[in-house]
Amino acid sequence: MTKTVNMTQGKPIKLLFAFALPLMFGNIFQQLYTVVDTAIVGQGVGLSALAALGAVDWFNWMMLGIAQGYSQGFCVRISQKFGEGDMDGVKKVIGQSAALSVMIAVCWTIIGQAGLPLLLKLLRVQEELIPLSGLYTRIMIGGFSATMFYNFCSAVLRAVGDSKTPLKAMVAASVINIILDSIAVFVLGWGIGGAAAATVFSQCLAGAFCAVKMNKTSELRFHKEHIGKDRSMKQELMGLGTPIALKNIVVAVGGMTVQSVVNGFAMSFIAGFTATNKLYGLLEIAAISYGYAVTTYVGQNYGAARLDRIKEGMRSAIVLSVLTSILIGGLMLFFGREITMLFISSDNPELLAVAGNTAYTYLSVMSICLPILYLLYVYLSALQGMGNTIGPLVSGIIEFVIRVGISFFVGYSGFQSGIFGAEVAAWIGSTVYLMISYYRNIGKEK
Repeated sequence: MTKTVNMTQGKPIKLLFAFALPLMFGNIFQQLYTVVDTAIVGQGVGLSALAALGAVDWFNWMMLGIAQGYSQGFCVRISQKFGEGDMDGVKKVIGQSAALSVMIAVCWTIIGQAGLPLLLKLLRVQEELIPLSGLYTRIMIGGFSATMFYNFCSAVLRAVGDSKTPLKAMVAASVINIILDSIAVFVLGWGIGGAAAATVFSQCLAGAFCAVKMNKTSELRFHKEHIGKDRSMKQELMGLGTPIALKNIVVAVGGMTVQSVVNGFAMSFIAGFTATNKLYGLLEIAAISYGYAVTTYVGQNYGAARLDRIKEGMRSAIVLSVLTSILIGGLMLFFGREITMLFISSDNPELLAVAGNTAYTYLSVMSICLPILYLLYVYLSALQGMGNTIGPLVSGIIEFVIRVGISFFVGYSGFQSGIFGAEVAAWIGSTVYLMISYYRNIGKEK
């Protein structure tokens, strides 16, 4: 049985940190198997395989973002119902959300598989990389249902204050993924396809673990009557989830535009850029965790009509996120060069040096500006917790415009290093908008 947590009572800074800490460890393990996955492919298959991963990296992130976006949107309503004390309402929202999640998983799997050839052309994936990039992406799309399954179940648990079960699920999945990755690549010689299959299988296990915990918890165990036809609730839930999913799609399309520009550069630059992109997840581990904590905290207190606690919690979240980002950024500046070289392998010393310098330069730029990204997550998550999912969508559009604008300039000018500024500039524009939106919303709630 999972343990629920009522965030309408208690000291906000303790609640937020206690909730976020297990999620941080869970995200560390999730990123660990992503990092190890990349390192195994880079070392076991070669530089071309690493470049092939990077060429479609943003598309795979987009598919994950769709699953996370809908799940987060659906579970905003769950946290609000939980804060209200409406347990039957909680079950009904979970049942309706589960039905919608199945439909979304099927639709996006079909769309992804059908559109993959066109995608590879739009991304300007180099001819020699298309077989590897296509194989990896097809397998990941085929496993989208597993991704949706895990993200939905873990989001439901987080909405009622349980952040420990997703941690346990991710730890188990990470260990299994690393073992299977190593066997698939180094022992069986299945290459990049084996690495993708191991990731999908691990997601299935993580989802199953969370689902079992949900079923054992009476507050979360829904029945047939909770899944029945309810058009108004389904529309309400889609109205919450779709803007967040669209926001993630827009951000990913901006990232794919950047990647299409990078794919036109030398393979050593692509490999270095990919190595740092794989570390992006490590940089934002705590940001995502604080974001989930803020969404749950704000959602429950919004449902309980505790505006005073929302304000107090936001002050605590800002302090925690900024201090954490400074610590992580500093560690990356000191040890980043050694970490990035774990992903890069080449018999050509000159190519190896170029890839390594590219990776560390990009990592340094993001590490220095990391507090901006953490504030972005705090304000975005607060808006989502209050039921405002349009603001995050607009912030995603702002990110898209800035990323695309800078990448087009880089593409035309040939100034490769300029691409490093696209990400940070997008953070700044989005954060400014989200801060204005949050304080405007709080003012209206008065």
